[in-house]
Amino acid sequence: MSNDTIQTDNDSSHNSGERLQNVLAKRGIASRRGAADIIKAGEVSVNGETIREPGIRVNPRKDNISVQGKKIAKTTEKKKTVLLYKPRGLICSADNSQGDTVCDLLSQQIPERLVPVGRLDKDSEGLLIMSNDGDLTNILTHPRYGHKKSYNVRVSGEMDESKLIILRSRMDIDGYFIKPVEVNLLKSNRNNIHKLTFTLSEGRNRQIRKMCEQVGLRIVALQRTRIGPLRVGNMEPGDWRELHQNDIDALIRKGREAEGDK
Repeated sequence: MSNDTIQTDNDSSHNSGERLQNVLAKRGIASRRGAADIIKAGEVSVNGETIREPGIRVNPRKDNISVQGKKIAKTTEKKKTVLLYKPRGLICSADNSQGDTVCDLLSQQIPERLVPVGRLDKDSEGLLIMSNDGDLTNILTHPRYGHKKSYNVRVSGEMDESKLIILRSRMDIDGYFIKPVEVNLLKSNRNNIHKLTFTLSEGRNRQIRKMCEQVGLRIVALQRTRIGPLRVGNMEPGDWRELHQNDIDALIRKGREAEGDK
């Protein structure tokens, strides 16, 4: 592969071309940080050569860039962002080596390559944003944009007020004290199956499941019903709708409001 095309940041002519990490982010493959991780893992090749340095400079209009063996477009695709109702059983990833993914689901219906913004674990269902807009992805996944997310959760186990008090407190999850969570008991049945709502302003990995485990509750079903101003409405598993500029503006506005509240 010619060094005239691919250069490191240490090369004297490093201003020609774009950082590979940024090219992947602009194509909506992942956030900049996520793109760096993908490159370091050896999942990206340029003109047939595996690259592990995120800062390598490439010419996205001329070089053949592949991610996990699939070529990415040499020109930027039309930006597209959708709201998907993720069914249970799908993984929030572009990598389907571990099972069917949300990307597989949408690739059958949408020509643009979209990736998940944030995550929802395999056993959960509900709202998930998918996009190829790298700038929007970076905004929405930045920690300072604490969009509130709401969930309907069915749990099994003994329920009492003391457990609700603990769930609403700054619980220690994996050595991190989470922000207080809004938790409400909607319905309680005699067979110890209860319906709760959770509203989070941050999202740790499998946070609600780990919270419930600490108070002896087992999650039967978990559904995300809201992301900021976006609500599930009458969407069913597998449904999606394109987000237009007014939806995106509302997301960004809500994120900035949340940032100002901190």
